Amino acid sequence: MSVTTGSGGRSRNHIVLTSHGAPTGVSGTAPALDWGAPTAAQRGPVVATLTDPKRRNAIGTHGGGYSVYRALAIAAGALPADFKADLTNTAPSDLIGPHPQWADPAKIVSIDPYGHMIGEAFGDLIAQGLDVRPTIAVTRAHIDMPEIRDAIRAGRLRIDGDIIGPKGDVRVTKAAIDPVWYLPGIAQRFGMGEGQLRRALFEYTGGMFPELVTRGDLKVFLPPIGGMTLYMFGDPSKIGDGVTPIACRVHDECNGSDVFSSDICTCRPYLAHGIELCVEMAQKGGTGLVVYNRKEGRALGEVTKFLVYNARKRQEGGDRPDAYFKRTECVAGVQDMRFQELMPDVFHWLGITKIDRFASMSDMKFNALDRAGIEVVERVPIPDELIPPDARVEMEAKVSAGYYGAGFQSQYDATQGRGLKD
Repeated sequence: MSVTTGSGGRSRNHIVLTSHGAPTGVSGTAPALDWGAPTAAQRGPVVATLTDPKRRNAIGTHGGGYSVYRALAIAAGALPADFKADLTNTAPSDLIGPHPQWADPAKIVSIDPYGHMIGEAFGDLIAQGLDVRPTIAVTRAHIDMPEIRDAIRAGRLRIDGDIIGPKGDVRVTKAAIDPVWYLPGIAQRFGMGEGQLRRALFEYTGGMFPELVTRGDLKVFLPPIGGMTLYMFGDPSKIGDGVTPIACRVHDECNGSDVFSSDICTCRPYLAHGIELCVEMAQKGGTGLVVYNRKEGRALGEVTKFLVYNARKRQEGGDRPDAYFKRTECVAGVQDMRFQELMPDVFHWLGITKIDRFASMSDMKFNALDRAGIEVVERVPIPDELIPPDARVEMEAKVSAGYYGAGFQSQYDATQGRGLKD
């Protein structure tokens, strides 16, 4: 449903339901949306704003998980319900695409490839009053990490005044991407019917979005979940050109390690190692890419992750590799909910068909890229010396379960799971 509110953000008594059929007068006013069409004009814009419910052609609303905060701000009177953003000077700092993959409805199903260029692609409709909003933003920035400074001191990286500035900071282009799901494509990617997908999304979110089961005409859904951030090293115009070599790290969020350097997992060390590989490649004339996904605790959430930590440490025999995944299943019912099937979409968005150096040991990530037709030339495991002592259990369990790891598998086999070599 949608709620009609006053300009000051206070709710009126009048409620407009959109869950059972299109509102009166909607026919001919909502822009057509033809996912995977060859041009932006033929594809049409994604409209999920509530300022004009008759012109919506998507389920959900912008902002992912932050949409709830926006609703609270409107209810509290801090934000007018009919507010429209002034997007002057917000255009991307660097041009991304278009690429041929954008016109293939099977290659990109979880993001809007035109989400960063709505002014260029849909300027005429915006000028006519249509409230089209970006789902991708691209800007330039600097990152400053102690691990990069360590690499400079060790001579593995150098200050060049271009990729690495005089103070050791790294210049990057970064893109924030909110999820936009094309439901028929999502269903196909997971090998299920669209109706089955819609019903599960409706039922197991407590009926949050009734349009999922009542509005089969709406094929696009903006889910209230976290998106991703891309960090691009080197010239972003060369990413996906099919010629320039690229190093890459696909990283799923781990706040405890990434931010606070917890020693129970390899997340921050591997992230830092991946960034170093990306910087190194960029300094050699190539490019680097870090894909940072908001999928805390294997998309199980941080509460579940901490519960698993307790269960692992308190179980009989202590924390050990053979029970690593079992303890997660006991608490969450499943080992992993990251579902890497959707991960390759961002590579298609960037036009990437080959990754020269892939900083990952994950069989799930590699297999997802391989199924998507993206060649991985070299898989780079984390160096042994970067693994924190308390993370050895995790590493042994993952290698035993099929993760790639150059010398790690032989080390694991030689010790029969008693621990990697010191």
